Amino acid sequence: MSKSLLLISRQAPWAGPSAREALDIALAGGAFDLPLGLLFLDDGVFQLLPQQQPAALQQKDLTANLQALPLFGVESLYVSNRSLSERGLHGQELALPVECLDDADLSQLIDRYDQVITL
Repeated sequence: MSKSLLLISRQAPWAGPSAREALDIALAGGAFDLPLGLLFLDDGVFQLLPQQQPAALQQKDLTANLQALPLFGVESLYVSNRSLSERGLHGQELALPVECLDDADLSQLIDRYDQVITL
């Protein structure tokens, strides 16, 4: 039986390779039917905004990777309500359907997974 994995993505899409690495791990895990969840926390919530323009920062666009998550079976997507609120964002303006969680729910979410990786 496969162990479940929760990836916590905390970096903005333009802050370095961590955001892309989290998505690559999620896509690879999904391709192998690994029970996997992806939590966007802190500046990681910026990955979920539509119409990003990474070329202006000489960065690669992560939109295609994000859109591919459900195709690879990665459908357990979560975001921190506090992280959204602290950045003036709202769940309904995000590019993907995600489950918005408060702090108590985040703790319970982390406890449900066998392994947790934070990037």
